[in-house]
Order: sequence, then C-alpha cells, then structure tokens
Amino acid sequence: DEVVDDYTNKIDSSDDVSERKRLRSERKTPKEMVKQIYDWITRKQKYEKDFAIFGTRNSYSKTDQDATFMRMKDDYMQNGQLKAGYNVQVATEGQYTLAYGVFANPTDTKTLLPFLDQIEEQYFELPEHIVADAGYGSEQNYDDILTKRKRTPLITYNHYLNEQKKKYKNNPFQTSNWAYDEEKDSYTCPNEKQLTFRHNATRTDKTGFQRQFKMYECEDCTGCPLRALCTKAQEDTNRKLMVNEKWEQQKEYVRTQLSEEKTGAIYRQRKIDVEPVFGFLKANLGFTRFSVRGKSKVEHEIGLALMAVNIRKYTARV
Repeated sequence: DEVVDDYTNKIDSSDDVSERKRLRSERKTPKEMVKQIYDWITRKQKYEKDFAIFGTRNSYSKTDQDATFMRMKDDYMQNGQLKAGYNVQVATEGQYTLAYGVFANPTDTKTLLPFLDQIEEQYFELPEHIVADAGYGSEQNYDDILTKRKRTPLITYNHYLNEQKKKYKNNPFQTSNWAYDEEKDSYTCPNEKQLTFRHNATRTDKTGFQRQFKMYECEDCTGCPLRALCTKAQEDTNRKLMVNEKWEQQKEYVRTQLSEEKTGAIYRQRKIDVEPVFGFLKANLGFTRFSVRGKSKVEHEIGLALMAVNIRKYTARV
C-alpha cells in the first residue's frame, strides 16, 4: 500500500508526461500485488468461516447450515445426487420408538457411539444387547461397546452375509481362507508360497482412533501363474497382506454370538422391530422430509412425528 501511495503521489506532483507514464507503468505491478493480497485475505476469511461451520463435516447447506449434503435413497435421477439432510437414528422396542437422535454425519458407523451416549444421558440405561445392522459394524464401535459400556454387540459387519455363502468359503483367493501357520506366523497362498510377517503398522482415522496391522509379504511372486487372480500389484512386486488381529477377533466374536440360538433370535427381531417404524412414518404419516430448518427445530419436528407413530401404534393395538 505504501509503495502504491508513493507512486501515486509522484504521479500527481509531476508535470512531465513521459515521467508520469513511466511511473504509472512501474506502479502497475505493486498495484496488482495489493489487489491479489486483499483477494487472498477475503478468501481466507471466508474459508475460516466455512471451516468453523463445517466442524467435522465435509459440507453444509447455505440455507440450513446445520444440514449436511448426503446421498438419499429417493434418487430419482439415478445419478447419486446430493441433498441437504440429517441422519435420524431411533431406538425401538416392540415397534415403539423409545429414543431418537438427529445427526449431521451421513455415515451410520460414526453416529452409533454419539447416539448411545445420548441415550444414556437423556433417556435410559442401555440394555444388555446392542442390536444394529451391518452399517454400524466397525472396530471402534465393537471396542467401545465391549470394553467401555460392557455390553454385547449384536451388530453385523460388511461382508458378513457373503462370508456365510458357499462360494465365498470355497474361494481360494479370499485371504480369510488361506492356511495360517501359528508357529511360523505365516500364511500360505493358493500357489503354495509363504507370506511371512514383515512389520507392524498403525493407521489413524479422522476421529483419532488407531488400528494396528501386521504386514505380511510373499516370499516370491515372480512368474506366478495365478498372479492376475490374486493381486493387482505391479509385476515386480510381491503380494502383501494386511491383517488386523483385533478386528478378526471381534468378527469371530460377533459370528459366535449370532450363531447362538438366543442372541441370533434377538438379532433377527431387529428387522421386524426397527424398520416398520420408518415405514409407518413415511407411508402412514406421509413424513418424507423436514419442513423446518436448523437442527433444534428438526429434532422437535421428528420428535412429534415419532410420537404420533407411537400413539397410532398403541391405539391400533388397544
């Protein structure tokens, strides 16, 4: 600014046309720099404001800053269009809603623990079994429910149903089907090569949760006739395998629980207990979208709607 002002004063005080022309030419570069800097400052202030609104999210709606853009099930254009919305969670018993929560996170996996915290703080003590579908299954959720809350998670995980199929169990290229030598700490691939332990690795997700992995590498993949079916890695590299022992133990625990008669029956009850509540909400009440903006108002609206569903259910039963 001082440089530009200095040039401006010199131009105003000079009567020489050629000198004024030269000064204007020299002033052009610092003037452009000043303009660019103010543009950066303005944008930085806007970005800081946006990030303050974002919080832990990756988007927000300008018309409702509490809402997050999500992929909805009613995708009429079939192009994965995003719409501003909320993630509604409900806890039910006998098709009655006992607790509910509204979250701006589109991922069910990351809403389970905050919802359980909300239930304990505002509603009731958690039951012995925490039942949810595969969208909620993760190492962090299992670890929290088992160690912190001392409850039993009856929550499936991705690929749980696939693992029950004969095609999956007979697939020699599924690493879960590879023979493991506990003494040598190695796996045997379909080509009878050994994948031996190399080193440990730690990965940290956005929430700060750390996962521990054991890294294995094949002794030699050169000229392997099954390479195209086994890995997509480059030709000059060996097949590598990441194993999360804690996650595998948790999955085995869940499989054991779901295979037992009592806990298996409790999990199967989920489909006819939770899903009808959303069905009644949409089909009977025609409640498919919120008519208000702001998380607080949305919580009130969905609360009234769920109360209406409970009353209709009670009336029909009586």
